[in-house]
Amino acid sequence: MIEHIPLNERQQRIDASGLPRDATSQFLQAARAWEERPAPSTLDEDSALVRSVCRQGRQLLSRLPLKSARDATQKDVAHVIFHLMADAAWRFFRHHAHPLYRDLTNNGTRPLRVDELAWQAAARLPGILPSEEELRAESELLQKDKDGLEINQGLFFSHLFTDRAIGSHLIRTMLRPLPQSFEYLDEFRKTGRVQLDKALVEAKAQAGFLTFQNLRYLNAEDDTTMVPFEVATDLILMHPDLRLGVMRGGVVDHPKYAGRRVFSAGINLTHIYRGKKSYLGFLTKNMGFFNKVHRGILPPGPDSLDAPLDEPESTVEKPWVAVIETFAIGGGCQLLLVADYVIAESGSFFSLPARKEGIIPGLANLRLPRFTGEALARQAIMFDKLFKVETPEGRTLVSEVVPPGEIEQAVERCAANALGAGMVSISANRKALRAQAEPMEVLRQYLVTYAREQAFCHLSEDLINNLEKNWNAKERKL
Repeated sequence: MIEHIPLNERQQRIDASGLPRDATSQFLQAARAWEERPAPSTLDEDSALVRSVCRQGRQLLSRLPLKSARDATQKDVAHVIFHLMADAAWRFFRHHAHPLYRDLTNNGTRPLRVDELAWQAAARLPGILPSEEELRAESELLQKDKDGLEINQGLFFSHLFTDRAIGSHLIRTMLRPLPQSFEYLDEFRKTGRVQLDKALVEAKAQAGFLTFQNLRYLNAEDDTTMVPFEVATDLILMHPDLRLGVMRGGVVDHPKYAGRRVFSAGINLTHIYRGKKSYLGFLTKNMGFFNKVHRGILPPGPDSLDAPLDEPESTVEKPWVAVIETFAIGGGCQLLLVADYVIAESGSFFSLPARKEGIIPGLANLRLPRFTGEALARQAIMFDKLFKVETPEGRTLVSEVVPPGEIEQAVERCAANALGAGMVSISANRKALRAQAEPMEVLRQYLVTYAREQAFCHLSEDLINNLEKNWNAKERKL
């Protein structure tokens, strides 16, 4: 969250590090001028004021040592500068994020995915929102040395989600198939197999199989896997002859688990620590890949910000089976919450080690309590509770536990049972279940908080401390 820095403390705290007094005074004057403006003005006039605050603040931060090398006084100075910049951006987006979205999307008739929107908004607001090039350069730093260019992205998207029409439109946009998915569709229909980077998608009878293949990292998620996983999901949902999706981890070569299938180790903590995990990746994963499993895809077609918001969802969807082998940690566990049936190998487990990581576990805070009850959900999210699949608590998410050698037969039985009554009722029942459990409006409201708070978690010192303490992150290599 943004910390309010009292006016009477600012100059004294910011001068403690020995930064040039004229530069610090000009920065504080710019921040004060923005706070005291009598009323919102035009986008150009207000953006000029906020750009001045952000650019001067960035220049001051650049005069300090790298973030991880700062002493206590320098950290406090950076803290003051950071939160004054964030407060300026938050107030700015309160008045200008919605009109900017309407303009960039031509009132919603020109849909933009999260990443496209971020870059086009940055082109309109240089110095306030980071460009793709600026973030690419910053990604060369360790996460602990980043001063938070991405924070304003979180503030921007949070404000977008506060508007029902805009937030719903962006959610719908992210449910549309990726352009590259259409490029693979003919191959998939003809051969029944497409090998993507770090994902394999296969058609077997009436089932589509998505196999996670980020093998070096125990099938973890990172910025390199999200597009392949989402393309594979699109292909299964678009294939006219497939009626079921199955998610399964590939066989890994990690010394500890060599020769075994692992469902997913969750988010790639090595990539986070090394500065290679983008903030936008959190949004695209949850609004793209995960939400397509949960809701299906929206076929290409016209859209606008004037579209009715209370009509039933019109997604094309199919039931999904998740197969836990060895473990499903973090994001892997989150996938269980959007699957319709979970088959688990005996001896496997799932967990949400958010406390040991220092981030919000995606949409698990919204979804997990529906399965386990809120008390167990709090234990899982905040107290690192591990769920063995054979236990009563584990069975709140797991539909069936089978010996390792019987996984294939269990998948076949599940598919036959699910598809025996046809697809119309399956799609209808999924939509009806979501109508009471997670209508799109509930998702939009959750994303208001998630978009903002995850940005602060992603850039926090606590995250780095947790990774070094709990995951030996300093010793892990890319």
